[in-house]
Amino acid sequence: MRIQEVFDITRDDIKRMEEEFKSHLSSDIWLVGKVSQYILSSGGKRFRPLVMLLCARLCGCKGESHIQLAGVIEFIHTATLLHDDVVDNANLRRGSASANVVWGDGASILVGDYLLSKAFSIAVAGGNMRILEVLSRTTTRMAEGEVMQLLRHADVNSSEKEYLEVITNKTAVLFSAAAEIAAILGGVSPESEAAVAGYGLALGIAYQLMDDCLDYTSNNEDLGKPIGSDLREGKVTLPLIRAFAKATTAERAAIKEAVEAKGLANDGLKNVVSLIDKYGGIRYTLDMAHRYVEDAKKKLDVFKPDVEVIALKAVADYVETRTH
Repeated sequence: MRIQEVFDITRDDIKRMEEEFKSHLSSDIWLVGKVSQYILSSGGKRFRPLVMLLCARLCGCKGESHIQLAGVIEFIHTATLLHDDVVDNANLRRGSASANVVWGDGASILVGDYLLSKAFSIAVAGGNMRILEVLSRTTTRMAEGEVMQLLRHADVNSSEKEYLEVITNKTAVLFSAAAEIAAILGGVSPESEAAVAGYGLALGIAYQLMDDCLDYTSNNEDLGKPIGSDLREGKVTLPLIRAFAKATTAERAAIKEAVEAKGLANDGLKNVVSLIDKYGGIRYTLDMAHRYVEDAKKKLDVFKPDVEVIALKAVADYVETRTH
């Protein structure tokens, strides 16, 4: 199954979700609506809601709760984007000026806070304590992941284990929460609930691993931001960690200088990319992403191989092959 066919399956649900969360952006404070609409309409793939809506179908969800909660997941994701761009001093998001450039850091932070609050307000209205517990646990871990990444800023001695801990908390737990909430709504067995949550976690790790490869291998148009942005922002990701571990003493010094540089020149970036290529950093990361994709698909073996399982496996395959 192709990824477009997957989106076709959930097109109506995603449309209803978007209508639902747009209705929640009304505020007497005009800037809230302006910034929220700017970031929400800037071309996001709705990938996390897609995972939740497919899992909701798989788990037999009834009613409209899964539509609203898919919007909650997207609200939380959008809030983290607003905060991340301020922390990273980012200028571009999805090919357009980031909200902090257009509206300022203060507006981005505060509207991000508003979206987080709105997400929990919607969830509370649903009255499901287990779902609230999942969301609370997830957002706490996401914040911890952001702080962990901040503490390891420009740290070339970061280990592979530390890196995986960061991306698990920062990125993967929201994928896992999206799937787990769908399972809770569907009232499936504990085994099935654990399976979809595990699927989401492995998928989220693979997604971030691929993002970190694309930062070095894609082009500006596909990625929507300058190539090498992670390196310029002092983020030490797995391709670089792998190269640093294999590099000579002189090469390590060059990598360290590049990571710590203020305003890294193109020649410095090219040198680091060549070292990543020399020591197979991209291939190593791609291989790890593949293993997580296969693990994600294997988690679904507890379900009958119906169309939703096929679609979720197609989503996992797409994560491994995407170009942006």
